[in-house]
Amino acid sequence: MTAPAAKMRVNGEVRKVKRANLGAGLSGMLGVAVVALTFASQPLAAKAGTQAGSQAGTQAGTQAGTQAGPVDLTKQAKPAPVVAPTATPTAAPAASPTVSPTAAPVEAPTPVPAPHWTQSDAQGLLAMIKGIGAEGLFPRDYQPEALSAAILKGEGPELDETATRLFTWLAEDLRDGRTPMTARVQWFAVDPDQDVHPTSLILADALARHDVKGALMALLPTVPDYAALKAALPKAQTQKQAALIRANMDRWRWLARDLGTQYLLANVPEQVLRLTVRNKIISTYKVIVGKPGKTATPQLAETVEGVIFNPTWTVPQSIVVGEGLGARLVNNPRQAEREGYKVTKAGDGTIYVVQQPGDNNSLGRMKLDMPNEHAIFLHDTPNRNLFNLPARALSHGCVRVERATELAMTMAILGAGMTPDDAVAAHTSKVYTKVPMTKTFPVYLTYFTVARDVNGMLRSFPDIYNRDAPVLATFAQPRQLHTTQRKSNEEVIKLDNPL
Repeated sequence: MTAPAAKMRVNGEVRKVKRANLGAGLSGMLGVAVVALTFASQPLAAKAGTQAGSQAGTQAGTQAGTQAGPVDLTKQAKPAPVVAPTATPTAAPAASPTVSPTAAPVEAPTPVPAPHWTQSDAQGLLAMIKGIGAEGLFPRDYQPEALSAAILKGEGPELDETATRLFTWLAEDLRDGRTPMTARVQWFAVDPDQDVHPTSLILADALARHDVKGALMALLPTVPDYAALKAALPKAQTQKQAALIRANMDRWRWLARDLGTQYLLANVPEQVLRLTVRNKIISTYKVIVGKPGKTATPQLAETVEGVIFNPTWTVPQSIVVGEGLGARLVNNPRQAEREGYKVTKAGDGTIYVVQQPGDNNSLGRMKLDMPNEHAIFLHDTPNRNLFNLPARALSHGCVRVERATELAMTMAILGAGMTPDDAVAAHTSKVYTKVPMTKTFPVYLTYFTVARDVNGMLRSFPDIYNRDAPVLATFAQPRQLHTTQRKSNEEVIKLDNPL
């Protein structure tokens, strides 16, 4: 039986949209949303790191053919030549202000003394430094000998200064990552943790509660993947395997510690997208990512602002002009309509071509609206047979998603509060329909070459963009100062046709 009509916003107007009979296929797709809502209503477990990567969905067991077996990093593709990180240029000092002869001399500010450290708190810091190898970092980077010597001399300014300096280094590496930004190639995801957990407050809390270890351990990533990497590190059979595990542990520190209650995370080397609710993997989707080179998919942390059912696609000028599509269709509106295009010619002679919604639309039947300066987004594709390929680095940068209709309806239900009937109606209407998100729904485009698969097993994945070598090079060198740069200085490559 056909359900009653539902109201929704279509093309900017509130319309009645006929609800369709669900049918077996759509009912199966909505099962993912039901499971996700169940987890969303439950309290978060105290120890997220122990949670298994369970999942639901009609095709949750399907996986990318690119997965290698259990971690065997000796079979990784040959890495790119090691590139030494570029030193951050020193900024020229600002010009001193002009002071008149009668003005009073400007006094230099009095340095703020380091906070007081008890020997007991300093011993706690020393113990953390000596055991920090378990977190994929190196004790030598934090000068345990200097701290031991200061402790032996007793409490005083030297201990205060030494302990404060080393605590700061360690806290910032645990919070932000050890890898300098220059070695994080095409990593544009901005980590907000410096604002959420300022170093000064972390230090003040540690000394006030006399719990240095607790303050530092609270900075660790909470995702189960990090816990799996940490557990695998002491079992590494080769130095190369251990180095890659450390590098991927550090990559988790490049992201926000709190990824959100519900979020999407795509791992480019794995070529898989996860829908995660409260650290539980609810469903996974094969994805098609950018080809290596200028069309490689960049690493981003963005927010989904809306789900677009039956999207239109504005054809880029490289195709309209470069491939002659505009000239072929501008004077033949019937042909344009048959092929699914709407063509307009501006007063200056520029031809604009917009592909209308439909099964042959280049964006497929769904697009996630996630505004960003790279013009990268997640969308469906009419060429769904490509998801059967084992290697799927085929796009111009955007991420094409398998079972995109299932994902779109689940997102609309989870993030916009739509009913299942309305989500189905939006999809089957075949009319451009944008559903704004009413809940925060982050999306992360990441790059992990060692990570958990959907079954919770740690696996290695091909380094398709040769991103490991720069990170490994920095881990082979002493720690650099000032590794807390927040934004990449790399050029943003915005392609005319990022599909």
